[in-house]
Amino acid sequence: MTQPSDPNAQQPWPGGPPPAPGYPPYGAPAGGPPPAPGYPYPGAPPAGYGQPAPGVPPGMYYDPASGLTLPEGVVLATIGRRIGAYFLAIVLWVVTLFIGYIIWGLIAWGSGRTPVQQVLGLRCWNPESGRPAGWWRMALRQIIGGICEGILGWITQLVSFILFLTRKDRRCLHDLVGGTVVIYDPHKVLPR
Repeated sequence: MTQPSDPNAQQPWPGGPPPAPGYPPYGAPAGGPPPAPGYPYPGAPPAGYGQPAPGVPPGMYYDPASGLTLPEGVVLATIGRRIGAYFLAIVLWVVTLFIGYIIWGLIAWGSGRTPVQQVLGLRCWNPESGRPAGWWRMALRQIIGGICEGILGWITQLVSFILFLTRKDRRCLHDLVGGTVVIYDPHKVLPR
């Protein structure tokens, strides 16, 4: 009589490492419902998780929550971080006596950020080109987008805030005008 093999033993695993302890080897019955198509074993992450998806350039990943392709090492800025940036901008406007903020902003736009984004580690990303926003796109976002947000005063600002809260890519009105999304780059992986 042969002894049943240990399902946790190190066995060859086609296309990758052996299964984690507690999972049966590939192709072995799991004792429950069959795994969903595309899953190599029960409880495995979805296909493509942690690996580049087909058609995604090297160094990028597809973020299913936002539907965007982003650089590895960055994430879409959270709602709290963006709201905090808004209030920090007010403080910086006052501290730098407005003119300092404007000069700082004109310099920071070249690297695809505002002064507040520079302080908080945020960047404006252009999903269409797959690169950080340049000086002209930032000018479009900040100047024309700012005018669009201020046309009807608090009404357009409220519409912009509602867009920001309800869109999965967290774009507000000036992001839509500039064609950008705001990402968080904690490890400074994007070029300056």
